[in-house]
Amino acid sequence: MSVLSILRLFMPSEDAMLSLGFILHSDFSPMGLAALTAFELANAQSEEKLYDVSILSANGGPVKGSIGFSIDTESVSDRYFDLLIVSGSMQPPGTEVVDFLKTAPRFSRRIASICTGAFVLAAAGLLDGRRATTHWAYAQQMKENYPKIKVEEDLIFIKDGPIWTSAGMTAGIDLALALIEEDFGADLARLIAKKLVIYHRRAGGQTQHSTLLELEPKSDRIQKVLTYARRNLESRLDVEELAGVANLSPRQFSRAFRTETGQSPAKAIENLRLEVARSLMEDTNHSIDEVARQTGFSDRDRMRRAFLRAFGQPPQTIRRATRTAAGI
Repeated sequence: MSVLSILRLFMPSEDAMLSLGFILHSDFSPMGLAALTAFELANAQSEEKLYDVSILSANGGPVKGSIGFSIDTESVSDRYFDLLIVSGSMQPPGTEVVDFLKTAPRFSRRIASICTGAFVLAAAGLLDGRRATTHWAYAQQMKENYPKIKVEEDLIFIKDGPIWTSAGMTAGIDLALALIEEDFGADLARLIAKKLVIYHRRAGGQTQHSTLLELEPKSDRIQKVLTYARRNLESRLDVEELAGVANLSPRQFSRAFRTETGQSPAKAIENLRLEVARSLMEDTNHSIDEVARQTGFSDRDRMRRAFLRAFGQPPQTIRRATRTAAGI
């Protein structure tokens, strides 16, 4: 039974929706607002309003974002919220917001943060003794400033009891989708992801980093090869095949590839296979044999050895850890 169904047992029908308070403070990042679109679409895809959204700040009124525009807000108050989300900002929050959050667990079922919003939860003491994440660029700072927090800097989002934290930028959308899935099921969350034109809805335990971004090829020719490889991981993808995509001889291709990416073609392809295999292990119920087949590993033993080299853990352990991180 969904949360909304349970609420209907105790509340009048016109009030049977989940209240969401989205907290902004000065110099907020506009990217954090993207998470609200997921809740907007949840309402649009349903016959009734699922989420009643309020934009909040310490004192109400206009709050100016980092890019220059302002958003009108309501003052934080002690009214009940099923979900409070604190957006990220490059500025420290006012004491009013921190004081408000210190008492928020008494009248909010869940509290979440996007990006550096985790620092606001930390300042309120809500993350002490909990696992949490934030944007990878600020994870070390959080470890140093708040040693009582178990910071896990390489995860998309973490659920620890009633407290959720996410990485930076687009990870806020993944967080919102996970919250919607918890409230109303996976089918609605998948539909919203499709409406958002998201290629792949990431699970909480996934890494914040991308193999394709880290390779950073300099030429369109090598980028074309990597795009081809990512779409054809079930193939052998040997040097001869990849060189043909680049219209180069195998020797020329291997030299150009290493010059532009700093890796051999074989190593880069294995990293791509590992990234997709890990994603499938984290976000699907496919068997290990099926994941190995889809990602071009010849068998499960070869994939297991590659996982141990890259991550220090076998695929099954990573799957269990991911589900624990996401609170599944």
